[in-house]
Amino acid sequence: MAGPSVHPIEAPPMTATENANANAMPRHSLKDTQGMPGTLGGFILRSLQFAFALISLSVMASTSDFPTVTAFRYLVAAVSLQCLWSLSLAIADVYAILVKRGFRNSRVSSLFSIGDGITSTLTFSAACASAGITVLIGNDLNDCSQNHCSRFETATAMAFMSWFAASPSFILNFWTLASK
Repeated sequence: MAGPSVHPIEAPPMTATENANANAMPRHSLKDTQGMPGTLGGFILRSLQFAFALISLSVMASTSDFPTVTAFRYLVAAVSLQCLWSLSLAIADVYAILVKRGFRNSRVSSLFSIGDGITSTLTFSAACASAGITVLIGNDLNDCSQNHCSRFETATAMAFMSWFAASPSFILNFWTLASK
């Protein structure tokens, strides 16, 4: 049998401060990729989702004639659900960051993945439907003088921005679920 190919080197013992610094260095694994649940990136994505959905909801609800169009009511319902979902998961992310733990349970990951998939699909479809109605009102009917076209466009754009922020969360949650 051959001897080991790597021979130990004599190193001076570490001082107390060097030992503390070596233990304090953050260790990165694939399970701690920024944007996944329980990370600062995940919290930022959730906060962006919540902010954009809340702006979309506020702008659409500030118009008096949004209940007359089904697509606009659908947008209000979808971004309301997105607000609740994103806020609750942002709170869970803050808790995970404070206690320095990640969400590695497969049931939790599957819940986050399914919830993100549902809410992002609803938000995207509602934004598309609202964009279609906004184009119809503004371009085809030339009826912006009697409607709040700029508010409808703003609410629709914010819903799309919420979906853009929700997509990485869904992809990363699904990746976490698929890699287990």
